[in-house]
Formats: sequence, structure tokens, C-alpha cells
Amino acid sequence: MVTNDKGIVHFKHKIMEEVCRLAWKGKLTPKNKEKLVYSMVPGPKSDYCCIYKEREIVKQRINLACAECPTDKEPSDCVVQVINAACDDCPISAYSVTDNCRFCMGRPCFNSCHFNAISPAEVRMHIDSTKCKECGMCAKACPYGAIVHLERPCKKACPVGAITYDEYGFCRINEEKCVQCGHCIHSCPFGAIGSKTYLVNIINDILAGKEVIAMCAPATEGQFGEKISMAAVKKVLQKLGFADMVEVGLGGDMTAAYESLEWSEALKEGKKMTTSCCPAFINLLRQHYPDVFENNMSNTVSPMCAISRYLKYTHPGCVTVFVGPCIAKKSEANDPTIPDNADYAVTYGELRALMRSKDIDFEEVTDEYQEASVWGKRFASSGGVANAVLECMQERGEDVSNITLLKCAGGADCKKAVAQLKVGKLQEDFVEGMVCPGGCVGGPSKHKTETEISRARESLLSRADGRKVLDNLKNYPMDKFSMYRDGRMEK
Repeated sequence: MVTNDKGIVHFKHKIMEEVCRLAWKGKLTPKNKEKLVYSMVPGPKSDYCCIYKEREIVKQRINLACAECPTDKEPSDCVVQVINAACDDCPISAYSVTDNCRFCMGRPCFNSCHFNAISPAEVRMHIDSTKCKECGMCAKACPYGAIVHLERPCKKACPVGAITYDEYGFCRINEEKCVQCGHCIHSCPFGAIGSKTYLVNIINDILAGKEVIAMCAPATEGQFGEKISMAAVKKVLQKLGFADMVEVGLGGDMTAAYESLEWSEALKEGKKMTTSCCPAFINLLRQHYPDVFENNMSNTVSPMCAISRYLKYTHPGCVTVFVGPCIAKKSEANDPTIPDNADYAVTYGELRALMRSKDIDFEEVTDEYQEASVWGKRFASSGGVANAVLECMQERGEDVSNITLLKCAGGADCKKAVAQLKVGKLQEDFVEGMVCPGGCVGGPSKHKTETEISRARESLLSRADGRKVLDNLKNYPMDKFSMYRDGRMEK
């Protein structure tokens, strides 16, 4: 896991691990949850703050680890949640006056403010946060640069302006705006934002004897180093109790094949389209650009959904679990408008916590495992989806030389492209949208740095054979399950 504070990550993953240990033993009772709180923060003194506050934070994290809201006071279906007990150390004021203030006679900061928010104090100017409208005029006017903009990390990381603060300074997430990308989670230096975790549900299904099958994202290759192949990941998942594992790169092949049919039709109609793989991008369209969502988005399901539907057809009654670097995949799995999607989605950090709860670790294996083409495997990187779609069109004998693409990776790029599409100013034929910089490999729950992942990925992908996308899909019952979001069998 890559974050600004490894201590926070270790702390929350340790809580997940201990919750999973209790779940495996069938002892996840309210009494044992309370014992866990005191074992995590035994006292009598706290290393960081008030011991009662620390215990409340642990209690709320335990709730998140059980797929519940941090408290029962604010029930919500949103995957991303604020841990209020941890969110009280950031400054309330967006603009503050520093010691560089010379208390000058001209007071340009005072004269620039139209809201009476700034006034003289004893030794420097003072900004009243209750009156400040955060226009920034005072900071621009100060000749010494003594007024600074203290934008909170979570708000800065949010690509859609979904984060605000209440009168007490607590972070508030506007669920109508939130695309559940999870970028705010790892930006908070106090660990005050987290996501619901479904490990307990998965453990309960395994213990109940259900056929639980893991689906590993294309981004998995390289996350744990070049020695840990998909075959090694598959082996460790089977040790955990999963019945099997399938690489979602195969779903990438499926999505590319069907999305390429939509692209071909769109070209004939002179219609521009966006891809449909990144759930945060889809949430962005649905919540902020509904017209584009309705008129320009591909109706093909994501690779995760494609594999889930394939498995639910071939293994009736199975439980499907997506494993990847994405927080937004949890929201996709919970989306009632997409039938037979993944039952649960977990991150790599959550997988590692689950492994530690059973004292299992990765081992290098010599076995080979490949179900996807290299094109499907490369869905994880920016440009990978578009390249795979073009490959499918070429495999069908179509000329793609005149097709123009816009590959967006990052919230700002995605919003700019969609805004242009909305007003009819987009020059390109198709938009590949990924809210995370670099694509899925840059997801908020990646396990290593992008440089480390990329180096290991190239080593692992170099071992893959050169099978074609459409030839690969001849081995699978593509006519037996729907590849469209609404579940219909024919276009």
C-alpha cells in the first residue's frame, strides 16, 4: 500500500486482520469486538492523543471492517465513509495569517476583503473563518505572502468537489457528488476517511460452504513483485478457502470484443463514445454528466462484471469476489442496476490482511496460468482499453487508421474531456476514461509505487503468449450470458 503515512495503514490493516481472525473462528461477537478495542489500545496512556478518542477510532474502524458505517447515527450506502473521531485535527480556516505578517500600515489585505472577515489583532492580522468566503483576495493582496491557503488534503484530492466541512470542521462527503474513487482515503494524514470492507461477508460465505471464486484484476500482475505471478496469487487464494481464481484480464478480452462492436456502429452513425470500464468514471458521468451517460457511454459491461456473469453461468450459485486496487469497484459491485455483477470487491491491502489472518503468505510457483490475451492484461494501464478495442476491430478486418482517441487518466483530464463532449467540442472519436492517474495500476489501493509495479508488470507480461483476443474468446460460452449493462442478451 502506498500512502503518506505507513503507520496509519498498518494500524487499520491490523484491525482488519484481527476482525478476520475472529470471523474465521466464528467469534465476531459484540463482546469480542469490545475486547479487540482494548487490545488495540490497552492504555493506560495514549501514544498519540486521548486514549478514549483512540479507542473510539478503533471502534469505528471495526465497524468499517464489518462493512458497516462507522457509527449508527448516520446510516449510508456510500462505500467511502468518514471516521469523525479521527477528523478533528485539520485547520478549520482555509486561509490563515502566518508570522510573516508585518502588520503594515497600508493593510492591503484588509482593504481587499469584501466580507469583513479580516481585521487587526495584537501582533498580526486575523481572519474570521465564520465570515471568510475563501475568495483568496487577501492572499493575493499581501505584499509579503503572509496569508496562506490551507486546503485540506482530502478536499484537494477529490476530483469532483464532493468534500465540504461542517461548523465543527468535520469532513462531510456529498454522496450525490461523490464518485467513490477513494482518492481522499489515502490523502488524509490522520486516516479519518475509510471504506467499507467486505472480508467478513466473504469469510462467512466460505465457512458456509459456498463456492467462492476470486477474480483478480489485470493490475494484479506486478503488485507483489515480479516473482509473484497470477499462478502464485491463485495458489494463495485457494489456500485461503476460495474455490478458484480467474484473471479479469479475460474479462478485458470480453469487454474489448463487445465494445469494439459498439465503436464500429458509432463510427457509422458519426457518434462519439466513452469507455465503460472504470467505475469512478461511470459514476462521474452518471452523477455529473447524465446526458453523456445516457447518450455516449458504452453499454458493454466492465471486465469485472463480464467474468462474474461468466462464472455465475458456469458455476450456478457461486459467490464472486473481485480483487484489485480500486475502491470504486465496491460501489459497482453494489450497483443494483447491473445484474449478476461481482458480489464483493476487495483491495490488495484487504487481501493481505485476510492472508495474515490465516498466517498465509505468497510463494513463488513454477506453474503457468493464463486465460487472457496480453491485450486484456494491459487493460490496467492508461490506453490499454482503447488499444484492446482497436485490436479487436483489426482482428475483424476493419481499418482503424483514421480513428482518433482521447486517453484520459486522472479526474481533471476526465472532466475536461467529458465537458467538451457534452457541448459538442470534442475532436476525437472516442474517450477512454480512467479517474486514477496512470490507469488502474495507479489506483488508490495499489500495493507498491507505480514505478515498481510497472517494472514488475513488464517482466511478468513478457512471459505471456501472443494469443489473439477473438480467437481466445472462442474457448468461452459468450452466447450464454449478457455482455450489456442492463442484462439483455441481444443488442
